[in-house]
Amino acid sequence: MAFQPILDSESGEVFAHEALVRPLGGGSAYEVLSQITAENRYAFDQACRVKAISLAAELGMRSLLNINFLPNAVYQPAACIRATLEAAARTGFPLTQIVFEVTEDERSRDAKHLMAIFTEYRRHGMRTAIDDFGAGHSGLNMLAQFQPDIVKIDMALTRDIHTDRVRRTITGAVAQMCAQLGITVIAEGIESLDEALCLRDLGIHLLQGFYFARPQLEALPPIASGALQAIRNATDEYAYKTLSRAAH
Repeated sequence: MAFQPILDSESGEVFAHEALVRPLGGGSAYEVLSQITAENRYAFDQACRVKAISLAAELGMRSLLNINFLPNAVYQPAACIRATLEAAARTGFPLTQIVFEVTEDERSRDAKHLMAIFTEYRRHGMRTAIDDFGAGHSGLNMLAQFQPDIVKIDMALTRDIHTDRVRRTITGAVAQMCAQLGITVIAEGIESLDEALCLRDLGIHLLQGFYFARPQLEALPPIASGALQAIRNATDEYAYKTLSRAAH
């Protein structure tokens, strides 16, 4: 299990860590996920939850913990949450720090089932998130049916957003819509300062991506040296130029 931080670029604090499956010897998530079958899906989903919570507690995580889950592995929400509750109780990890993420494609398969899962999770004080928003074909449709606590905008929209007017317009509209619905927005896949600054200008301050930190096995990786300072310097420079123009 690896962790990747999600940075609050305004406060400079780590907002959350996402738990990501990775092979022990290094490699991609695909090497693990490609081995999931209908027969082992439930066991895999449960093992990932327990491992993420146990490791987060062991590492002394104080931020939110984002855990991806497979809705098709949850046959009955109240029953399938037991291992999660037991792991949190055993390790002393607060349920209020846990966020369960589901991808847009996964959630489009059975909205009623997913709503029942989210309702059960929220009943225990945990938060919910839609991952990869904008990557599927039914995002707005499903968002109209139920609203998660968090929406994570997919890298397909954030990649080179500073050079693409269409992506900026769409992402900005999503940010405004979520703000009106009381939904927190995170932008994924940030790989450059320009992308981070563009998203900041669109009102999105929670950022995740290689520009800040790569996932690290069984550790909480630090934010890359200079990444946050570069954002702050650019912000100060922008504010100075704005004041100078106003003065003249």
